[in-house]
Amino acid sequence: MTVTVNDREELVIPRSVRRLAGIRTGDKIEFKVSRRKITIVAKVDDEYTAAQRRAIDAKLAKAKKGPYHGPFETATEAIAFLRTEVKARKRRVARQ
Repeated sequence: MTVTVNDREELVIPRSVRRLAGIRTGDKIEFKVSRRKITIVAKVDDEYTAAQRRAIDAKLAKAKKGPYHGPFETATEAIAFLRTEVKARKRRVARQ
């Protein structure tokens, strides 16, 4: 679709183009300019609803508490940790 630029500052995005792009009233859009090419990108603040975001944040907080280990600075450090874990598990199994 082609539109004509006038001397006002506004540039109207035709309704049919907005509909095809999924842009709705209140959405934020970003203009990227490279030479004589303008790219318009819909900005998504968060792809989740507020309830979904709360559930995800709660699960992430629980995951931070453990029983997870790391991050490790090096692969050698991670391997050493895993070896000690394997030895400890073998000892626990042997006691049973």
